[in-house]
Amino acid sequence: MKAMLCTKYGPPNSLVLSEVQRAPLGPHDVRIGVHAAGVNFPDLLIIQGLYQFKPELPFAPGGEVAGEVIETGSEVTDFAPGDRVIGMTRWNGYAEEAVAAAHRCVAIPASVGMRVAAGLSLTYGTSYHALVQRAALRPDETLLVHGAAGGIGTAAIDIGQCLGARIVATGGNDVKLQAVAAHYRVEHLINYDTDPDWKDQVKAVTDGRGADVICDPVGGDVFEKSLRCINWEGRLLVVGFTSGTIPSARANLILLKGCSVVGVFWGAYANKDPAGNRVNFQQLFRWLEQGRLRPLIARTLPLREAAAALTMLERREVVGKVILTTDRYEGGDG
Repeated sequence: MKAMLCTKYGPPNSLVLSEVQRAPLGPHDVRIGVHAAGVNFPDLLIIQGLYQFKPELPFAPGGEVAGEVIETGSEVTDFAPGDRVIGMTRWNGYAEEAVAAAHRCVAIPASVGMRVAAGLSLTYGTSYHALVQRAALRPDETLLVHGAAGGIGTAAIDIGQCLGARIVATGGNDVKLQAVAAHYRVEHLINYDTDPDWKDQVKAVTDGRGADVICDPVGGDVFEKSLRCINWEGRLLVVGFTSGTIPSARANLILLKGCSVVGVFWGAYANKDPAGNRVNFQQLFRWLEQGRLRPLIARTLPLREAAAALTMLERREVVGKVILTTDRYEGGDG
């Protein structure tokens, strides 16, 4: 089978389309014939040796796939060959086949296409866990979403609207923010690159209260300013650090705001509570079937163009998600 291999740490163009041997299948694993794979910021980090996990070289990036089960391990009872599944692989997803632990797989309803399913697990799984389990976001609360044009940002907006929240979206590019506004009908947009006092805008649109929940996949300076525009008993969700800078929380601000700084590690949650994770996805699938959830897919590229897809992320050219497809993908899902 073919895979986009990282043979040495480096930029996206160092990936090589290679013929590789099938990965071994453990007793609790599922082998998936990959139709589509999601492209995410951690994929960019992992090929540069900058991610928290460092798989042994060579490996393929790719933490999420959608496809059909080819084979199951001897101890697997909840999936069978032919089942349509999302596989949460951590890496080795940019390939024609992928192996995932069965507890890290979710069945895909017939109404959900492979391309859409491939982009759900990391961004929508993370955002749902963040907003529901970690923040307990309530209807009519204000949700401030940083990095609104990225995968986590668009997913958080989408889920936040399904939960009945009022959305304030921030980013560093007016064109991308307008694209988000057009797709999700977001009223309040803030460019934090052109307005250094953007926290005052957040207070203005919330009548001085500040945001009830803040989803922050950016970190850096954005994080500290978030603590200055959060409502009393607000929840600041630490999702990631796409700025490249890991911030520190000023304890006096946390005290004065009576707020919570809440870590979001969806990967660990999915491992520790796979049943709960599957319940989350069942709700996401219901919203999809109802037409309420509207994932924003920016580009779809063939597997061999994985380097181009990652370069788009690196250059921050993407609004929403990029999806890679293999020859198994037959289209038909928008």
